Amino acid sequence: MDHCVLEAELDNLGNAQSQEEQSKKKPSIYKIPPVIISDHNKKAYQPQSVSFGPYHHGEPRLKPMEDHKQRAFYHFLKRSLKPQVEIFDSMVEVAQELKDSYGSLEPKWQDDTKKFVTLMIVDECFILEILRVANQPFESDYSNDDPIFGYHGMLYAMPFIRRDMLLLENQLPMLVLVKLKCFEENVEYNVDSTNMLILNFFGFRTRDFERGKSLHILDLYRQRLLVKRSKPTERNFKRIHNQIVPLNLSATMLIEGGIRFRRSEGNSPMDISFDGGILRLPKFVVNDTTESTFLNLMAFERCNIGVGHAITSFICFMGNIIYHDRDISLLSSERIIVNFVGTDKVAANLFHTMSKDLVIDPSSHLNLVTVRMASYWGKPWPKWRAELTRTYFRNPWATVSVIAAVILFALTILQTGFTVYDLMLK
Repeated sequence: MDHCVLEAELDNLGNAQSQEEQSKKKPSIYKIPPVIISDHNKKAYQPQSVSFGPYHHGEPRLKPMEDHKQRAFYHFLKRSLKPQVEIFDSMVEVAQELKDSYGSLEPKWQDDTKKFVTLMIVDECFILEILRVANQPFESDYSNDDPIFGYHGMLYAMPFIRRDMLLLENQLPMLVLVKLKCFEENVEYNVDSTNMLILNFFGFRTRDFERGKSLHILDLYRQRLLVKRSKPTERNFKRIHNQIVPLNLSATMLIEGGIRFRRSEGNSPMDISFDGGILRLPKFVVNDTTESTFLNLMAFERCNIGVGHAITSFICFMGNIIYHDRDISLLSSERIIVNFVGTDKVAANLFHTMSKDLVIDPSSHLNLVTVRMASYWGKPWPKWRAELTRTYFRNPWATVSVIAAVILFALTILQTGFTVYDLMLK
């Protein structure tokens, strides 16, 4: 083998090993892979009002928010019981860990630690101020007409900021936020209190959530979203493990096959069960931020190996049973879908686009549910019962008519029987 060729192959091997070592650092904040971006959904991954972290920092359309970040940083320093230099130095100590959190970091951030740490502190101070004001609206030191932190800002700016806080490319390491909150309150490192602030901000109940460490706000949001109330059955789980059973049946088709829909007690994507012909689904609110939030949650599951595929499987499952506006109407009538995006057709298209090219994790509980639904749907008796119900019991008057007909038929038989009996006696 040529010496130069051998040397080149050894260099490539060394580069591959270097990349493998890099992968072991386990980043948690990623650039969205081009393969999942389309002309239709690319805006769902981009911040609308504010950038957090290095990926979108400095974009012209987001610069107006930079002044408000500086105001938040100033208010944080006024309340903090630690000198600014001590806060900065503590972040420098973990700067490499923070840099390693990003899957793709430009040289200007990688090489300039001071610039990178300053960005981390200022952006996290802004988030901390948002959380503080939202959780303590009556203790704010801002005027009501403040465009961000006042009542005016809560009405007009906060919905966009809340949306941007759940973008994968817009995440900040949770470590910085927790440390800054501890500096502000002069307390020991406390993850739970920070988690509670964030979850309250996004409207979650916190009393039934086992708190713990998270990578960033999107990760915490996902963890809380997946807290289930019901306990799904695991019958025959091993038998169908790793077998994907396609279920190309819409909600209206499932109804025709004798499957009924009911709303689950919990609102988690994990609160889905099928038993006795009843499919229980969690309440799902469809609004202007649904597509952005769930596309970013699914992108996180795709990029972060080992985090699981629960959200992806859930959206795939819902997309499998929602084909048309009739399906949205049916699920809305059972208080499962709460539609705030317009017509039922718009909501159905939303599920269609979100679930495109997705597959259910074959080892998930939802695959088990799909298998059991497919088996039940193929049985004749549930279909006959459903057809009987639709034909003769579709409304109260139809039910009364059927009962009256049955009674009349029974009386006719009795009368005929008595007549025959009398004739036999004679």
